[in-house]
Amino acid sequence: MDDISLIGMVSIIVAGFTIAIGSIGPALGEGRALSQALNAMAQQPDEADTITRTLFVGLAMVESTAIYCFVVALIVIFANPFWDYVIGV
Repeated sequence: MDDISLIGMVSIIVAGFTIAIGSIGPALGEGRALSQALNAMAQQPDEADTITRTLFVGLAMVESTAIYCFVVALIVIFANPFWDYVIGV
């Protein structure tokens, strides 16, 4: 197996692990935040608008972690600096 094939294979595997591990945490965090928000709305229905607004801002911040992992995976696959090193540019 030549170096280019090895780097391609490792890049795809690392990108897969990045997406898999990087999306587990935000998914669990979003589920817990939604559960707590629904619990808070059940206890205080008058504050539902405030809780909903705060929930959406929090979910957007939590989801940004998964988006960063996706961006890192794309960089590892398509803009890997090791490609230039092996090719000799």
